Parts: sequence; C-alpha cells; structure tokens
Amino acid sequence: MGLDSKGRLEPGFDTHVFICGHSRSDDATRPNCCSKNSLGMLTELKKRVRDTGVKGIRVQKSGCLDFCENGISCVIYPMAEWYSLQGEKDIDTLLERILNGTPAPEIEMKIDE
Repeated sequence: MGLDSKGRLEPGFDTHVFICGHSRSDDATRPNCCSKNSLGMLTELKKRVRDTGVKGIRVQKSGCLDFCENGISCVIYPMAEWYSLQGEKDIDTLLERILNGTPAPEIEMKIDE
C-alpha cells in the first residue's frame, strides 16, 4: 500500500459525514443547499470534529443528495442516517450524534407526502 500522510495503515473511515454543497442557478425551479449556507456549516463542523481530536471521522462536501427541499441535506455512513439541517443551531446536535451516537430525531430527515 502507498504511503499515507496521516499515518493510517488502511484506507477508510469509521464515520463518513457528507453535507450537500450543491448549488443551482437563481432561476432554478428547485432550492439548493449551498444557498442555505451548507458550506459554512460544513466548515464549522469539520473544525469542531478536528478540535475534538477524535480520529476516523471524515466530514466532507458532497454533490447533490437530492433532498434540498428539506433543508441542508446530510448523510452519515456507514449508518446511512439522513438529516435535514436548518442552520447553525443544528451543528451541536449533529456533532453529538457523530461523536457519541446520541440519537438526533429532531434533525432526522422526514419526507412530506
């Protein structure tokens, strides 16, 4: 295996968090997560995870997760848990979920029928 700049011996992460960073033009018929400050939230969450010193967690931008109507789309793997973030107020809840496995029903993505 090739060298790893972070000293890992195997590829992969224990927890992989994707936050939608997709944007659409102003005249698009659908909303987008980027216009809701998803990239600002991504930056803040990455910083907070890094500050904890916990290894094995990767937080990164994704392309469109296809649920922009519900808020800022976020998915955590390998659990395949989907969340709708409404703003900075949800970062603490999401961080608690990522670090401690604390259930976060208040930010779970719910699809209206």
